[in-house]
This record gives sequence, structure tokens and C-alpha cells, in this order.
Amino acid sequence: MAVILALDPGLRRTGLALCDPTGTLARPLMTHDRRSDGSLLELVASLCAEHAVERILVGLPLTQMNEEGSTAHAAKVLAEKLSTRLGLPVELVDERYSSREADRVLAGKKAAKGRRDAVAAALILQTWLDGPGSGDSNSPPSEIGPC
Repeated sequence: MAVILALDPGLRRTGLALCDPTGTLARPLMTHDRRSDGSLLELVASLCAEHAVERILVGLPLTQMNEEGSTAHAAKVLAEKLSTRLGLPVELVDERYSSREADRVLAGKKAAKGRRDAVAAALILQTWLDGPGSGDSNSPPSEIGPC
């Protein structure tokens, strides 16, 4: 199985997560704050080189009615830029439950505020890994390993 990088893009922050080389366990990696951390594209390119990433997943914010939300266009633009820049397969993945589930996973944990987006990215990735080959499950994400 290939190493996969998942992104949970937001207006201000983007959560990033990686899977292990066996493709069985997702783990939160970091949260990128676009106001202070510079270019997201540069960061992703660096992480892909460092971790030998072979596929990227980008969370696509769908509404409860399975329609694209207000930030879906930005996620699609990001996915296209990543694909063009890195030459890697980039897949859009339904992420509608990820932030809510990340809040549940982190409830009561110290320093949870800064980890929410990275945990949401790990949940998106873990759902994809647990899915029937394509990760296109419409059910809420399963829990991830220790944060």
C-alpha cells in the first residue's frame, strides 16, 4: 500500500494526516494556518517528498443534502493545483462528518483546539482506508488511533 496524505481544508486552517506504509492506520500530522505558516502548496510538496507520498486526498465539504457547500469550490481548486504541481493522484473525498467527529474524539483532551483540523484529516483518511477500495463511504468516519 502507498503512503497517503489527507487534507481537511478550511478557510483559515488545513488539517493534514498521513497513513502508515501498510495503509491501515491514519494519524494526525499537523495543522497549517494560512495566516502564519506560508504556502500550503509548498508545505504539501515538502511533506510528499519527505514521506514518499503516492496519493493525496482532499476533503470535499458536502451538505447534508449531498450538495457542494460554500467551500467546495475552494477544495476543488486546491485539489487541481496539487495534482498539477505534484503530478500525484489527488482524490476529493466527502468530509461532511469529519469536524464534528474530531470534536468528539478530542473532547476533554488538553491542547485539543490546535489538533482539531489534523484529527479531522486523519478521520477522512481512515474512512477512505477502511472503505471498500475507494473510500467513498457515506457513513460517519471511524475512530483513528491514538492522537
